[in-house]
Amino acid sequence: MQRQRMLDQAKNKPGYFDVIIIGGGATGLGAAVDSASRGYSTLLLEQHDFAKGTSSRSTKLVHGGVRYLQQGNVTLVLEALRERGLLIQNAPHLVRNQSFIVPNYDWWEGPFYGVGMKVYDMLAGKLGLGPSKNLSLKETIKHLPTLEQEGLRGGVIYYDGQFDDSRMAVNLAQTAAEHGALLVNYAKVTGLIKSNNMVDGVAVRDQLTGDEFELNARVVVNATGVFTDNVLKMDDQEARTMIAPSQGVHLVIDKEFSPGESAIMVPHTDDGRVLFAVPWNGKIVVGTTDTPVDDPDLEPKAMEEEIDFILKHATQYLTGNPTRKDVRSVFAGLRPLVKAGDGKDTASLSRDHTLIVSKSGLVTITGGKWTTYRKMAQDTIDQAATVAGLNVQECVTENLRIHGWLKNVDKEDPLYHYGSDRVEIEKLIKEKPELGEKLHERLPYLKAEVIWGVRNEMAMTVEDVLSRRTRALLLDAQASVDAAREVAELMAGEMEQNGDWIAQQVKEYEALADAYILK
Repeated sequence: MQRQRMLDQAKNKPGYFDVIIIGGGATGLGAAVDSASRGYSTLLLEQHDFAKGTSSRSTKLVHGGVRYLQQGNVTLVLEALRERGLLIQNAPHLVRNQSFIVPNYDWWEGPFYGVGMKVYDMLAGKLGLGPSKNLSLKETIKHLPTLEQEGLRGGVIYYDGQFDDSRMAVNLAQTAAEHGALLVNYAKVTGLIKSNNMVDGVAVRDQLTGDEFELNARVVVNATGVFTDNVLKMDDQEARTMIAPSQGVHLVIDKEFSPGESAIMVPHTDDGRVLFAVPWNGKIVVGTTDTPVDDPDLEPKAMEEEIDFILKHATQYLTGNPTRKDVRSVFAGLRPLVKAGDGKDTASLSRDHTLIVSKSGLVTITGGKWTTYRKMAQDTIDQAATVAGLNVQECVTENLRIHGWLKNVDKEDPLYHYGSDRVEIEKLIKEKPELGEKLHERLPYLKAEVIWGVRNEMAMTVEDVLSRRTRALLLDAQASVDAAREVAELMAGEMEQNGDWIAQQVKEYEALADAYILK
Protein backbone atom coordinates (compact mmCIF):
# COMPACT_ATOMS: atom_id res chain seq x y z
CA MET A 1 0.00 0.00 0.00
CA GLN A 2 1.51 3.28 -1.11
CA ARG A 3 -0.36 6.51 -0.54
CA GLN A 4 0.85 8.49 -3.54
CA ARG A 5 0.03 5.69 -5.98
CA MET A 6 -3.46 5.29 -4.46
CA LEU A 7 -4.05 9.04 -4.53
CA ASP A 8 -2.95 9.38 -8.17
CA GLN A 9 -5.19 6.48 -9.18
CA ALA A 10 -8.16 8.03 -7.39
CA LYS A 11 -7.66 11.46 -9.00
CA ASN A 12 -7.11 10.00 -12.46
CA LYS A 13 -10.05 7.59 -12.41
CA PRO A 14 -12.40 8.38 -15.30
CA GLY A 15 -16.08 8.59 -14.38
CA TYR A 16 -17.60 7.41 -11.14
CA PHE A 17 -16.54 5.15 -8.31
CA ASP A 18 -19.31 2.77 -7.34
CA VAL A 19 -18.78 3.54 -3.64
CA ILE A 20 -16.88 6.29 -1.80
CA ILE A 21 -16.52 5.73 1.93
CA ILE A 22 -15.73 8.60 4.30
CA GLY A 23 -13.91 7.42 7.44
CA GLY A 24 -10.99 5.05 7.97
CA GLY A 25 -11.88 3.47 11.29
CA ALA A 26 -13.21 -0.05 11.90
CA THR A 27 -16.56 0.66 10.25
CA GLY A 28 -15.24 2.41 7.15
CA LEU A 29 -12.43 -0.10 6.60
CA GLY A 30 -14.85 -2.99 7.05
CA ALA A 31 -17.16 -1.40 4.48
CA ALA A 32 -14.23 -0.99 2.06
CA VAL A 33 -13.34 -4.69 2.40
CA ASP A 34 -16.97 -5.70 1.89
CA SER A 35 -17.53 -3.40 -1.09
CA ALA A 36 -14.27 -4.24 -2.89
CA SER A 37 -14.64 -7.99 -2.30
CA ARG A 38 -18.06 -7.84 -4.03
CA GLY A 39 -16.35 -6.31 -7.07
CA TYR A 40 -17.55 -2.71 -6.64
CA SER A 41 -15.03 0.05 -7.46
CA THR A 42 -14.31 1.48 -4.02
CA LEU A 43 -12.50 4.49 -2.56
CA LEU A 44 -12.01 5.17 1.15
CA LEU A 45 -10.95 8.61 2.40
CA GLU A 46 -9.68 9.24 5.95
CA GLN A 47 -9.04 12.75 7.29
CA HIS A 48 -6.10 11.66 9.48
CA ASP A 49 -4.59 8.16 9.72
CA PHE A 50 -6.44 4.84 9.63
CA ALA A 51 -7.92 4.09 13.08
CA LYS A 52 -6.66 7.43 14.45
CA GLY A 53 -9.85 7.89 16.49
CA THR A 54 -11.98 5.46 18.47
CA SER A 55 -10.79 2.40 16.55
CA SER A 56 -7.27 2.43 18.03
CA ARG A 57 -8.45 3.29 21.56
CA SER A 58 -10.64 0.34 22.49
CA THR A 59 -10.32 -2.04 25.45
CA LYS A 60 -8.74 -4.50 22.93
CA LEU A 61 -11.59 -6.99 23.30
CA VAL A 62 -13.50 -8.99 20.70
CA HIS A 63 -16.46 -9.84 22.86
CA GLY A 64 -20.12 -10.73 22.94
CA GLY A 65 -20.74 -8.12 25.61
CA VAL A 66 -21.49 -9.57 29.02
CA ARG A 67 -22.88 -6.19 29.93
CA TYR A 68 -25.50 -6.29 27.17
CA LEU A 69 -26.62 -9.68 28.49
CA GLN A 70 -27.11 -7.99 31.87
CA GLN A 71 -29.27 -5.36 30.11
CA GLY A 72 -31.31 -8.08 28.40
CA ASN A 73 -30.12 -7.19 24.87
CA VAL A 74 -29.87 -10.83 23.78
CA THR A 75 -30.04 -9.99 20.06
CA LEU A 76 -26.90 -7.84 20.24
CA VAL A 77 -25.08 -10.49 22.29
CA LEU A 78 -26.01 -13.24 19.80
CA GLU A 79 -24.77 -11.19 16.86
CA ALA A 80 -21.56 -10.19 18.65
CA LEU A 81 -20.78 -13.76 19.75
CA ARG A 82 -21.22 -15.01 16.21
CA GLU A 83 -18.99 -12.22 14.83
CA ARG A 84 -16.40 -12.94 17.54
CA GLY A 85 -16.18 -16.53 16.29
CA LEU A 86 -15.80 -15.42 12.67
CA LEU A 87 -13.12 -12.88 13.57
CA ILE A 88 -11.01 -15.49 15.34
CA GLN A 89 -11.28 -17.67 12.22
CA ASN A 90 -10.52 -14.84 9.77
CA ALA A 91 -7.65 -13.14 11.64
CA PRO A 92 -6.07 -15.76 13.95
CA HIS A 93 -2.75 -13.85 13.95
CA LEU A 94 -4.43 -10.91 15.71
CA VAL A 95 -7.35 -12.35 17.68
CA ARG A 96 -6.90 -14.86 20.46
CA ASN A 97 -8.84 -16.64 23.13
CA GLN A 98 -8.57 -14.86 26.51
CA SER A 99 -9.77 -16.22 29.85
CA PHE A 100 -11.59 -13.77 32.15
CA ILE A 101 -12.34 -14.20 35.82
CA VAL A 102 -15.17 -12.51 37.71
CA PRO A 103 -14.02 -12.45 41.36
CA ASN A 104 -16.76 -13.16 43.90
CA TYR A 105 -16.76 -11.33 47.24
CA ASP A 106 -20.45 -11.77 48.14
CA TRP A 107 -22.19 -15.12 48.68
CA TRP A 108 -24.67 -14.54 45.83
CA GLU A 109 -22.14 -13.58 43.15
CA GLY A 110 -20.90 -17.13 42.41
CA PRO A 111 -24.32 -18.59 41.57
CA PHE A 112 -25.54 -15.36 39.92
CA TYR A 113 -22.59 -14.82 37.56
CA GLY A 114 -22.12 -18.58 37.12
CA VAL A 115 -25.61 -18.87 35.65
CA GLY A 116 -25.12 -15.70 33.57
CA MET A 117 -21.94 -17.08 31.99
CA LYS A 118 -23.62 -20.40 31.21
CA VAL A 119 -26.24 -18.42 29.25
CA TYR A 120 -23.34 -16.60 27.51
CA ASP A 121 -21.80 -19.99 26.57
CA MET A 122 -25.14 -21.27 25.32
CA LEU A 123 -25.69 -18.21 23.11
CA ALA A 124 -22.22 -18.64 21.57
CA GLY A 125 -23.09 -22.20 20.50
CA LYS A 126 -20.49 -23.90 18.32
CA LEU A 127 -18.54 -20.62 18.02
CA GLY A 128 -17.90 -20.64 21.79
CA LEU A 129 -14.30 -20.35 22.98
CA GLY A 130 -14.53 -22.60 26.06
CA PRO A 131 -17.00 -23.49 28.82
CA SER A 132 -17.34 -21.16 31.80
CA LYS A 133 -17.22 -22.62 35.31
CA ASN A 134 -17.20 -21.65 38.96
CA LEU A 135 -13.79 -21.56 40.63
CA SER A 136 -12.98 -22.27 44.25
CA LEU A 137 -11.07 -19.72 46.33
CA LYS A 138 -7.86 -21.70 45.81
CA GLU A 139 -8.34 -21.95 42.02
CA THR A 140 -9.13 -18.24 41.75
CA ILE A 141 -5.92 -17.28 43.59
CA LYS A 142 -3.93 -19.68 41.41
CA HIS A 143 -5.19 -17.87 38.29
CA LEU A 144 -4.89 -14.37 39.81
CA PRO A 145 -2.15 -14.42 42.49
CA THR A 146 -2.25 -10.62 43.02
CA LEU A 147 -6.03 -10.39 43.41
CA GLU A 148 -7.23 -8.79 46.66
CA GLN A 149 -7.94 -11.81 48.88
CA GLU A 150 -9.73 -10.20 51.81
CA GLY A 151 -13.35 -11.38 51.65
CA LEU A 152 -12.71 -13.31 48.41
CA ARG A 153 -14.93 -16.40 48.09
CA GLY A 154 -13.96 -17.66 44.63
CA GLY A 155 -14.67 -16.68 41.05
CA VAL A 156 -16.26 -17.52 37.73
CA ILE A 157 -14.04 -18.12 34.69
CA TYR A 158 -15.28 -17.53 31.13
CA TYR A 159 -13.71 -16.96 27.71
CA ASP A 160 -13.79 -14.08 25.25
CA GLY A 161 -11.54 -12.70 22.52
CA GLN A 162 -8.67 -10.24 22.72
CA PHE A 163 -6.95 -8.44 19.84
CA ASP A 164 -4.84 -5.50 18.64
CA ASP A 165 -7.26 -2.93 17.25
CA SER A 166 -5.08 -0.66 15.10
CA ARG A 167 -3.11 -3.61 13.69
CA MET A 168 -6.48 -5.07 12.67
CA ALA A 169 -7.34 -1.75 11.01
CA VAL A 170 -4.09 -1.75 8.99
CA ASN A 171 -4.70 -5.36 7.93
CA LEU A 172 -8.26 -4.49 6.86
CA ALA A 173 -6.90 -1.63 4.73
CA GLN A 174 -4.46 -4.09 3.12
CA THR A 175 -7.26 -6.61 2.56
CA ALA A 176 -9.42 -3.98 0.86
CA ALA A 177 -6.47 -2.92 -1.32
CA GLU A 178 -5.86 -6.54 -2.34
CA HIS A 179 -9.45 -6.63 -3.61
CA GLY A 180 -8.95 -3.48 -5.69
CA ALA A 181 -10.05 -0.72 -3.30
CA LEU A 182 -8.18 2.57 -3.17
CA LEU A 183 -7.58 3.94 0.34
CA VAL A 184 -6.05 7.32 1.14
CA ASN A 185 -5.21 8.57 4.62
CA TYR A 186 -4.75 12.29 5.37
CA ALA A 187 -7.50 13.04 2.82
CA LYS A 188 -10.23 15.15 4.42
CA VAL A 189 -13.68 15.34 2.87
CA THR A 190 -14.61 19.04 3.04
CA GLY A 191 -17.97 18.88 1.31
CA LEU A 192 -20.49 16.77 -0.60
CA ILE A 193 -21.18 17.26 -4.31
CA LYS A 194 -24.77 17.03 -5.46
CA SER A 195 -26.66 16.92 -8.70
CA ASN A 196 -30.47 17.10 -8.73
CA ASN A 197 -30.30 17.24 -4.90
CA MET A 198 -28.68 13.78 -4.78
CA VAL A 199 -25.18 13.24 -3.40
CA ASP A 200 -22.88 12.06 -6.18
CA GLY A 201 -19.40 12.86 -4.97
CA VAL A 202 -17.09 14.55 -2.48
CA ALA A 203 -14.76 17.52 -2.26
CA VAL A 204 -11.40 16.52 -0.79
CA ARG A 205 -8.35 18.26 0.69
CA ASP A 206 -5.00 16.49 0.81
CA GLN A 207 -3.93 17.26 4.38
CA LEU A 208 -0.24 16.75 3.56
CA THR A 209 -0.02 19.07 0.52
CA GLY A 210 -3.11 21.30 0.74
CA ASP A 211 -4.17 20.16 -2.75
CA GLU A 212 -7.98 20.23 -3.29
CA PHE A 213 -9.97 18.12 -5.75
CA GLU A 214 -13.35 16.48 -6.35
CA LEU A 215 -14.29 12.83 -6.88
CA ASN A 216 -17.56 11.28 -8.00
CA ALA A 217 -19.42 8.20 -6.78
CA ARG A 218 -22.71 6.45 -7.34
CA VAL A 219 -23.14 6.34 -3.58
CA VAL A 220 -21.32 7.97 -0.65
CA VAL A 221 -21.10 6.24 2.73
CA ASN A 222 -20.66 8.27 5.92
CA ALA A 223 -18.72 6.02 8.34
CA THR A 224 -17.12 8.71 10.47
CA GLY A 225 -17.95 7.50 13.98
CA VAL A 226 -18.10 10.36 16.47
CA PHE A 227 -17.86 12.81 13.55
CA THR A 228 -21.03 11.44 11.90
CA ASP A 229 -22.98 14.63 12.53
CA ASN A 230 -20.36 16.78 10.74
CA VAL A 231 -20.98 14.90 7.48
CA LEU A 232 -24.76 14.85 8.01
CA LYS A 233 -24.61 18.66 8.34
CA MET A 234 -22.67 18.88 5.04
CA ASP A 235 -25.65 17.11 3.48
CA ASP A 236 -28.35 19.05 5.33
CA GLN A 237 -27.63 21.95 7.67
CA GLU A 238 -30.92 21.25 9.44
CA ALA A 239 -30.11 17.58 10.14
CA ARG A 240 -30.70 16.66 13.77
CA THR A 241 -27.67 15.45 15.71
CA MET A 242 -27.50 11.68 16.06
CA ILE A 243 -24.42 11.15 18.19
CA ALA A 244 -23.96 11.51 21.95
CA PRO A 245 -20.21 10.84 22.36
CA SER A 246 -19.12 8.95 25.45
CA GLN A 247 -15.50 8.90 26.60
CA GLY A 248 -13.77 5.73 27.69
CA VAL A 249 -10.39 6.01 29.43
CA HIS A 250 -7.79 3.27 29.91
CA LEU A 251 -4.66 3.09 32.04
CA VAL A 252 -1.75 0.85 31.10
CA ILE A 253 0.33 -0.63 33.93
CA ASP A 254 3.11 -3.22 34.13
CA LYS A 255 2.31 -6.93 34.05
CA GLU A 256 3.63 -7.46 37.60
CA PHE A 257 0.36 -6.01 38.96
CA SER A 258 -1.51 -9.03 37.56
CA PRO A 259 1.05 -11.58 36.36
CA GLY A 260 -1.39 -14.41 35.61
CA GLU A 261 -2.67 -15.21 32.13
CA SER A 262 -6.30 -14.39 32.98
CA ALA A 263 -8.01 -11.02 32.74
CA ILE A 264 -10.17 -9.62 35.55
CA MET A 265 -13.74 -8.54 34.87
CA VAL A 266 -15.57 -6.50 37.50
CA PRO A 267 -19.23 -6.60 36.41
CA HIS A 268 -20.50 -3.61 38.36
CA THR A 269 -18.50 -0.52 39.35
CA ASP A 270 -19.72 2.66 41.06
CA ASP A 271 -20.91 4.17 37.74
CA GLY A 272 -22.57 0.95 36.56
CA ARG A 273 -19.88 0.13 34.01
CA VAL A 274 -17.99 -3.10 33.61
CA LEU A 275 -14.29 -2.72 34.50
CA PHE A 276 -11.57 -4.85 32.90
CA ALA A 277 -7.91 -5.50 33.66
CA VAL A 278 -6.68 -7.28 30.55
CA PRO A 279 -3.20 -8.64 29.73
CA TRP A 280 -2.08 -7.05 26.43
CA ASN A 281 1.34 -6.98 24.76
CA GLY A 282 3.13 -7.66 28.04
CA LYS A 283 1.20 -4.96 29.96
CA ILE A 284 -2.18 -4.71 31.70
CA VAL A 285 -4.89 -2.45 30.23
CA VAL A 286 -7.30 -1.25 32.93
CA GLY A 287 -10.55 0.44 31.97
CA THR A 288 -12.93 1.77 31.07
CA THR A 289 -15.04 4.79 32.01
CA ASP A 290 -18.26 6.10 30.49
CA THR A 291 -18.28 9.89 30.56
CA PRO A 292 -20.54 12.01 28.32
CA VAL A 293 -18.62 14.63 26.31
CA ASP A 294 -19.98 17.55 24.31
CA ASP A 295 -17.57 17.93 21.43
CA PRO A 296 -15.72 15.06 19.74
CA ASP A 297 -11.97 15.51 19.34
CA LEU A 298 -9.35 13.56 17.38
CA GLU A 299 -7.21 13.57 20.54
CA PRO A 300 -9.58 13.19 23.50
CA LYS A 301 -7.96 13.79 26.89
CA ALA A 302 -8.51 11.75 30.03
CA MET A 303 -10.16 13.74 32.83
CA GLU A 304 -8.66 13.62 36.32
CA GLU A 305 -11.83 12.10 37.79
CA GLU A 306 -11.68 9.26 35.22
CA ILE A 307 -8.06 8.49 36.10
CA ASP A 308 -8.89 8.55 39.83
CA PHE A 309 -11.93 6.31 39.25
CA ILE A 310 -9.87 3.62 37.49
CA LEU A 311 -7.00 3.75 39.99
CA LYS A 312 -9.45 3.52 42.89
CA HIS A 313 -11.01 0.36 41.46
CA ALA A 314 -7.63 -1.10 40.51
CA THR A 315 -6.45 -0.77 44.11
CA GLN A 316 -9.68 -2.43 45.31
CA TYR A 317 -8.92 -5.54 43.30
CA LEU A 318 -5.11 -5.67 42.99
CA THR A 319 -2.86 -6.14 46.02
CA GLY A 320 -0.04 -4.14 44.39
CA ASN A 321 -2.19 -0.98 44.68
CA PRO A 322 -1.05 0.80 41.48
CA THR A 323 -0.63 4.57 41.79
CA ARG A 324 -0.15 7.35 39.25
CA LYS A 325 3.59 6.74 39.05
CA ASP A 326 2.93 3.14 37.94
CA VAL A 327 0.89 4.20 34.90
CA ARG A 328 2.92 3.75 31.72
CA SER A 329 0.30 5.38 29.50
CA VAL A 330 -3.21 6.78 29.68
CA PHE A 331 -5.41 6.89 26.59
CA ALA A 332 -8.95 8.00 25.88
CA GLY A 333 -11.39 7.05 23.14
CA LEU A 334 -14.87 8.25 22.18
CA ARG A 335 -17.81 5.93 21.57
CA PRO A 336 -20.24 7.09 18.86
CA LEU A 337 -23.40 6.30 20.81
CA VAL A 338 -26.64 6.92 18.97
CA LYS A 339 -29.12 9.16 20.74
CA ALA A 340 -32.37 7.51 21.76
CA GLY A 341 -34.91 10.27 22.41
CA ASP A 342 -33.46 12.54 25.07
CA GLY A 343 -31.36 9.90 26.81
CA LYS A 344 -28.82 11.72 28.96
CA ASP A 345 -27.08 8.70 30.49
CA THR A 346 -24.54 7.42 27.94
CA ALA A 347 -24.23 4.12 29.82
CA SER A 348 -27.80 3.33 28.75
CA LEU A 349 -27.62 4.59 25.14
CA SER A 350 -27.71 2.18 22.22
CA ARG A 351 -24.61 0.10 21.50
CA ASP A 352 -26.34 -1.34 18.40
CA HIS A 353 -25.39 0.03 15.03
CA THR A 354 -27.69 2.41 13.22
CA LEU A 355 -28.00 2.66 9.44
CA ILE A 356 -29.89 5.50 7.77
CA VAL A 357 -30.31 6.84 4.24
CA SER A 358 -30.81 10.58 3.82
CA LYS A 359 -33.19 12.06 1.22
CA SER A 360 -30.10 12.87 -0.82
CA GLY A 361 -29.02 9.22 -0.90
CA LEU A 362 -26.18 9.67 1.63
CA VAL A 363 -25.80 6.36 3.49
CA THR A 364 -24.78 6.75 7.15
CA ILE A 365 -23.60 3.92 9.40
CA THR A 366 -22.76 4.63 13.03
CA GLY A 367 -22.78 3.14 16.53
CA GLY A 368 -21.77 -0.48 16.98
CA LYS A 369 -18.39 -1.76 18.12
CA TRP A 370 -15.24 -3.42 16.79
CA THR A 371 -16.57 -6.96 17.30
CA THR A 372 -19.48 -6.42 14.92
CA TYR A 373 -17.62 -4.33 12.32
CA ARG A 374 -18.04 -7.04 9.62
CA LYS A 375 -21.82 -7.31 10.03
CA MET A 376 -22.10 -3.51 10.08
CA ALA A 377 -20.17 -3.39 6.81
CA GLN A 378 -22.37 -6.06 5.24
CA ASP A 379 -25.57 -4.19 6.17
CA THR A 380 -24.06 -0.91 4.92
CA ILE A 381 -22.96 -2.18 1.51
CA ASP A 382 -26.26 -4.04 1.02
CA GLN A 383 -27.99 -0.68 1.52
CA ALA A 384 -25.45 1.34 -0.48
CA ALA A 385 -25.75 -1.02 -3.47
CA THR A 386 -29.53 -0.56 -3.43
CA VAL A 387 -29.24 3.24 -3.28
CA ALA A 388 -26.72 3.28 -6.13
CA GLY A 389 -28.57 0.74 -8.24
CA LEU A 390 -25.49 -1.47 -8.44
CA ASN A 391 -25.69 -5.06 -9.66
CA VAL A 392 -26.55 -7.25 -6.69
CA GLN A 393 -23.47 -9.11 -5.45
CA GLU A 394 -23.54 -11.32 -2.38
CA CYS A 395 -21.39 -10.47 0.66
CA VAL A 396 -18.36 -12.80 0.88
CA THR A 397 -16.68 -11.59 4.09
CA GLU A 398 -17.97 -14.25 6.49
CA ASN A 399 -15.11 -16.53 5.51
CA LEU A 400 -12.75 -13.99 3.97
CA ARG A 401 -9.26 -14.25 5.40
CA ILE A 402 -7.84 -10.92 6.55
CA HIS A 403 -4.39 -9.86 5.32
CA GLY A 404 -1.65 -11.52 7.39
CA TRP A 405 -3.78 -14.61 8.08
CA LEU A 406 -1.67 -17.24 9.80
CA LYS A 407 -3.26 -20.03 11.81
CA ASN A 408 -0.48 -20.70 14.30
CA VAL A 409 1.65 -17.83 15.54
CA ASP A 410 4.30 -17.86 18.25
CA LYS A 411 3.18 -15.23 20.77
CA GLU A 412 6.79 -14.99 22.03
CA ASP A 413 7.96 -13.74 18.61
CA PRO A 414 8.05 -9.90 18.67
CA LEU A 415 6.76 -9.89 15.07
CA TYR A 416 3.88 -12.37 15.59
CA HIS A 417 1.11 -9.80 15.01
CA TYR A 418 2.28 -9.35 11.41
CA GLY A 419 1.17 -12.91 10.69
CA SER A 420 2.32 -14.00 7.24
CA ASP A 421 4.12 -10.65 6.69
CA ARG A 422 6.62 -11.59 9.39
CA VAL A 423 8.83 -13.43 6.90
CA GLU A 424 9.15 -10.27 4.77
CA ILE A 425 10.21 -8.21 7.78
CA GLU A 426 12.76 -10.86 8.67
CA LYS A 427 14.16 -10.51 5.13
CA LEU A 428 14.70 -6.78 5.79
CA ILE A 429 16.68 -7.68 8.91
CA LYS A 430 18.71 -10.26 7.01
CA GLU A 431 19.65 -7.62 4.43
CA LYS A 432 20.44 -5.02 7.11
CA PRO A 433 21.10 -6.66 10.52
CA GLU A 434 20.94 -3.36 12.47
CA LEU A 435 17.21 -3.25 11.67
CA GLY A 436 16.86 -6.19 14.07
CA GLU A 437 17.71 -3.88 16.99
CA LYS A 438 15.00 -2.72 19.39
CA LEU A 439 13.71 0.84 19.17
CA HIS A 440 13.89 1.09 22.97
CA GLU A 441 14.84 -1.32 25.76
CA ARG A 442 11.35 -1.07 27.32
CA LEU A 443 9.53 -1.65 24.02
CA PRO A 444 9.17 -4.91 22.05
CA TYR A 445 9.48 -3.20 18.65
CA LEU A 446 12.30 -3.48 16.11
CA LYS A 447 13.70 -0.84 13.76
CA ALA A 448 12.65 -2.98 10.79
CA GLU A 449 9.00 -2.35 11.71
CA VAL A 450 9.44 1.36 10.98
CA ILE A 451 10.76 0.62 7.48
CA TRP A 452 7.98 -1.89 6.87
CA GLY A 453 5.32 0.57 8.06
CA VAL A 454 6.54 3.26 5.64
CA ARG A 455 6.94 0.93 2.65
CA ASN A 456 3.85 -1.22 3.01
CA GLU A 457 1.40 0.22 5.57
CA MET A 458 1.09 3.87 4.56
CA ALA A 459 2.71 5.25 7.73
CA MET A 460 3.26 8.95 6.98
CA THR A 461 4.26 10.38 10.38
CA VAL A 462 6.15 9.39 13.53
CA GLU A 463 2.79 9.25 15.29
CA ASP A 464 1.47 6.74 12.74
CA VAL A 465 4.41 4.44 13.52
CA LEU A 466 4.56 4.83 17.30
CA SER A 467 0.83 4.95 17.98
CA ARG A 468 -0.81 2.62 15.44
CA ARG A 469 1.68 0.56 13.32
CA THR A 470 3.39 -0.29 16.61
CA ARG A 471 1.59 0.36 19.92
CA ALA A 472 4.53 2.05 21.65
CA LEU A 473 2.59 5.17 22.67
CA LEU A 474 -0.03 3.06 24.46
CA LEU A 475 2.38 0.61 26.07
CA ASP A 476 4.92 3.10 27.43
CA ALA A 477 4.40 6.72 26.42
CA GLN A 478 7.74 7.99 27.80
CA ALA A 479 9.71 5.21 26.09
CA SER A 480 7.97 6.08 22.82
CA VAL A 481 9.04 9.73 23.20
CA ASP A 482 12.62 8.56 23.78
CA ALA A 483 12.41 6.55 20.53
CA ALA A 484 10.80 9.31 18.44
CA ARG A 485 13.99 10.78 16.94
CA GLU A 486 15.29 7.37 15.92
CA VAL A 487 11.94 6.63 14.24
CA ALA A 488 11.92 10.02 12.46
CA GLU A 489 15.43 9.43 11.13
CA LEU A 490 14.56 5.95 9.86
CA MET A 491 11.41 7.31 8.18
CA ALA A 492 13.25 10.27 6.66
CA GLY A 493 15.69 7.90 4.98
CA GLU A 494 12.79 6.04 3.36
CA MET A 495 10.74 9.11 2.49
CA GLU A 496 13.62 11.32 1.29
CA GLN A 497 12.91 13.92 3.96
CA ASN A 498 15.43 16.34 5.47
CA GLY A 499 16.52 17.42 8.96
CA ASP A 500 13.77 20.04 9.20
CA TRP A 501 11.13 17.34 8.67
CA ILE A 502 12.75 15.18 11.35
CA ALA A 503 12.82 18.05 13.86
CA GLN A 504 9.18 18.98 13.12
CA GLN A 505 8.00 15.37 13.43
CA VAL A 506 9.76 14.91 16.78
CA LYS A 507 8.37 18.18 18.11
CA GLU A 508 4.80 17.30 17.07
CA TYR A 509 5.06 13.81 18.50
CA GLU A 510 6.40 15.01 21.86
CA ALA A 511 3.50 17.47 22.14
CA LEU A 512 0.97 14.73 21.37
CA ALA A 513 2.53 12.10 23.67
CA ASP A 514 2.60 14.51 26.60
CA ALA A 515 -1.11 13.90 27.21
CA TYR A 516 -0.46 10.12 27.51
CA ILE A 517 2.08 10.57 30.31
CA LEU A 518 0.64 10.91 33.82
CA LYS A 519 2.33 13.69 35.75
